[in-house]
Amino acid sequence: MTQAQGVELARDFVQAEFVDQGMIADLNVHWDMAEDGTPKPHAHVMLTMREVSEDGFGQKVRDWNRTELVEHWRERWADHVNERLAELDIDARIDHRSLEAQGIGLEPQSKIGAPAQRMEAAGLEADRADEHREIARANGERIIADPSVAFDAITHQQSTFTRRDMAMFAHRHSDGIEQFNAVMGAMRSAPELVELGADGRGEDRFTTREMIETEQRLHRAATMMAERERHEVSGSDRKAALAHAADRGLVLSDEQVDALAHVTDGRDLGIVVGYAGTGKSAMLGVAREAWEAAGYEVRGVALSGIAAENLESGSGIASRTIASMEHGWGQGLDVITSRDVLVIDEAGMVGTRQLERVLSHAAEAGAKVVLVGDPQQLQSIEAGAAFCSIFERHGGAEIGEVHRQREDWQRDATRDLATGRTGDAIHVYDSHGMVHAAQTREQARDDLIDRWDRDRQAAPDSSRIILTHTNDEVRVLNEAARGRMREAGDLGEDVRITVERGARTFAPGDRVMFLANERGLGVKNGTLGTIEQVSAQSMTVRTDDGRDVAFDMKDYNRIDHGYAATIHKAQGMTVDRAHILATPGLDAHGSYVALSRHRDGMDLHYGRDDFASQDKLINTLSRDRSKDMASDYEPARDYAERRGITFRERVERGVEIVRQVPEKVRGMFDGLRLPAEGGQGPERKVEEDPEAALRRARGRALVRHARTVDAIFAAQEQGGKASPDQVRELQEARQRFEEVRPYGSHDAEAAYKKNPELATEAASGNTRRAIRALQLETELRTDPGLRADRFVERWQNLHRTSDQRYAAGDYAGHRAARAEMGNMAHSLERDPQMESLLAGRKRELGIAFDSGMGVGRDLTLTFGLGRGRGLGL
Repeated sequence: MTQAQGVELARDFVQAEFVDQGMIADLNVHWDMAEDGTPKPHAHVMLTMREVSEDGFGQKVRDWNRTELVEHWRERWADHVNERLAELDIDARIDHRSLEAQGIGLEPQSKIGAPAQRMEAAGLEADRADEHREIARANGERIIADPSVAFDAITHQQSTFTRRDMAMFAHRHSDGIEQFNAVMGAMRSAPELVELGADGRGEDRFTTREMIETEQRLHRAATMMAERERHEVSGSDRKAALAHAADRGLVLSDEQVDALAHVTDGRDLGIVVGYAGTGKSAMLGVAREAWEAAGYEVRGVALSGIAAENLESGSGIASRTIASMEHGWGQGLDVITSRDVLVIDEAGMVGTRQLERVLSHAAEAGAKVVLVGDPQQLQSIEAGAAFCSIFERHGGAEIGEVHRQREDWQRDATRDLATGRTGDAIHVYDSHGMVHAAQTREQARDDLIDRWDRDRQAAPDSSRIILTHTNDEVRVLNEAARGRMREAGDLGEDVRITVERGARTFAPGDRVMFLANERGLGVKNGTLGTIEQVSAQSMTVRTDDGRDVAFDMKDYNRIDHGYAATIHKAQGMTVDRAHILATPGLDAHGSYVALSRHRDGMDLHYGRDDFASQDKLINTLSRDRSKDMASDYEPARDYAERRGITFRERVERGVEIVRQVPEKVRGMFDGLRLPAEGGQGPERKVEEDPEAALRRARGRALVRHARTVDAIFAAQEQGGKASPDQVRELQEARQRFEEVRPYGSHDAEAAYKKNPELATEAASGNTRRAIRALQLETELRTDPGLRADRFVERWQNLHRTSDQRYAAGDYAGHRAARAEMGNMAHSLERDPQMESLLAGRKRELGIAFDSGMGVGRDLTLTFGLGRGRGLGL
């Protein structure tokens, strides 16, 4: 954020959480810089303890000093910051549950500095060491009390973990061997820990119940979408799109044409796996034309801003970050419908939790999702290998013909990198004089800059980038490259500016990189350009896509030199030539990305102080660090099965499984006396496409049934009852609905009971929302595990809403949320199946004790609930 945005963020939070509650707050926002040039923005807030009213200060409000409020404020701060980050389209999130984000500066004991250790050894007081131990001890106590804190932190970036991972975490967050053993004991005996067995290296691996359930929801949504066919594109629209592409000079390869057919074949889930440089974006551009001709709206998203920008520029699909899209959904904006096609690019970098949220939302909305990526490129930062897992289960289109490189042998090298033959690729590049060894990394860096400078002067109109693994190396390489530009007289007058990363010198002609998304400027995190004008107050940059971007430094200072970049920033980038400095942190995924960015050639430099030989270099650059999934292991699948029948089994067994469900959806017409069932079956018209005919028949049955329900609702609102004619019409409408969709009327009526407006909409022919709600009711009816998930999710949301409204002084809203919680608790009295399903999930529901009288009673006693007004569940 800019400093102005940071001040506004802090002020808004203090206003809502403190001032609006009656406190006086003294707020100071500091925008300090560390010695290494990194920013250290923070705020200090000093609060009164006496309530202030029109009569001045009153009595002390001791509740304001409750320890529990600190945790509440941390959670509210995380929500507040993340909402603002999403609004600003900034690729970052904080988590109040992580120990660092709670304001506890956790440091491993081994990181206590050497001076402090020497002072301790000499018997002198070392404040830093004492502070570290105090922090570690406090956090050890917290983990012992609630091991889920540790598991949340461990599984943030990995779905499964080993005993060593747990031991390392316990060591960092405990003080002394006694507390270490207590922390390890609490973690090992925690009910949420699930043992998975040995991995390929013989190490025992573990996961958590929460991770297994997240993966189960992910695969449930993916399977639902893979089995549905609602987004077909006609052959004529596809041919027209191909013809338009050919007119522009774009002729797709056979593999690209097959991928186009796959993503436009009508199924709600499409998956495209392609090597780097195979023209995935070009194919998607043709698909976009076909989808739009068929009447669909196409949207693109990616994890990072620059990936979204590359998708948009390569395919013409309007794109944004996933975080920005999810934020819009949370605000009721940018709602997707069954007429939407959502393209997720670089899907292999999306973590399991985030991809599950997106797929579940899309499945519920009836939208189509196309996942595009390469499992071998950079792995997701967060936990899981969701894209790879979905592809393994459902298949998809594969594009292996590389187009980016101009030489056949370089295309072959890219395929070698993609298939794990890193050594073969490096050997062939070495044989063409593109791998360069030096005695030291420093010398390798100098050699790289020499070669980059010769290349720049020989081909000034070509594009190029310097790539390496760490930000520290990027800065050194940027300074060296800029020095060559200055020596050659290719830069204008220098201007010293303090930007987000510290003091920098810029001049006209400098290459720069934008480091934060900014919609108003039309730039993303990773956008490259060349400075045209610069002063201490403002800058104008010509971006590589030909736009002039002008901005004031006080409004936007997230910019740095752009001669070099990290490999992470380069995924999706294409240049004429790449210059790479290899360092020990690289692996097979990073080297694949780095060595495949070029069209004409690349130069790989390394120092023998990092890699004693080329074989050592190859070993490091070949390291496979692919992430796994909990569901890759049999015990995790067994755990999921114990929670209820899987969605795939339900699909294969169809209606039979519905008949096995003992409970019946309680409809709003239960108790209404109807005549015996009978009547004529629905008229059927022979169609060329039976599936299309069935869809139309279901649509007509849904509308007819909705009109009858809506008429009865109207009569009831007037204080009357359904007329005999309405009863007969309802009976016939139900029967015809059941003939084309078993249990269709039951599920629709369950949805209308919760939201009567859906019946009115469907009666008028606008069936989109009603169909979505009906599908959800079908899932809830046929999948006990999902019903339990929904109950837990809704309970947690209501509990959070209740607390937030109370803290905000909205006591009416607080009471309404509590009343609904009471309805939910009492609903379990008439739903023994649900109560049984929730028996093992008391911790998630916040139940503090076991009364022996069932989950509903435990909820009522724990939260002090009464029965609310209204229909309940």
